[in-house]
Amino acid sequence: MIIPQENSKEALIQRKDIVSQVYRVWTANNPSKRVYNRSLKDYINIRYLSITETVRHAAKTYLSTLAMLQLDTILRYSVKYGKPKAPKKGVKNQASFTLMQEMRCDLVGIGTVKMMVGVKRTGEKIQYCITAIRT
Repeated sequence: MIIPQENSKEALIQRKDIVSQVYRVWTANNPSKRVYNRSLKDYINIRYLSITETVRHAAKTYLSTLAMLQLDTILRYSVKYGKPKAPKKGVKNQASFTLMQEMRCDLVGIGTVKMMVGVKRTGEKIQYCITAIRT
């Protein structure tokens, strides 16, 4: 699989397809659509919102798309970064969460990857978005 590195409209479309494909394969291999995260001491669930937000954001850059090839590692081994915060006001996709927890994971050859996890009133944790952090 070749991930386009340029910033053209065609490259963005190809990267979106790659991120979608990663989720399709992951959900096929993980029918429960959840993974236990050691730092949270709880399961992180994948939902439709997880896929749509991450496709939109991770496809913007080559490194974020490359990071998605290690989705399972990011979900399992990311660690809490900072304290949970209130969802951003005016962001419709965050409205169903009571808290947003930033998590980080260091990947060889990519660097630090940020994953946002939304926490529902019930305590359920939903993977919200994954992006590589430029350092």
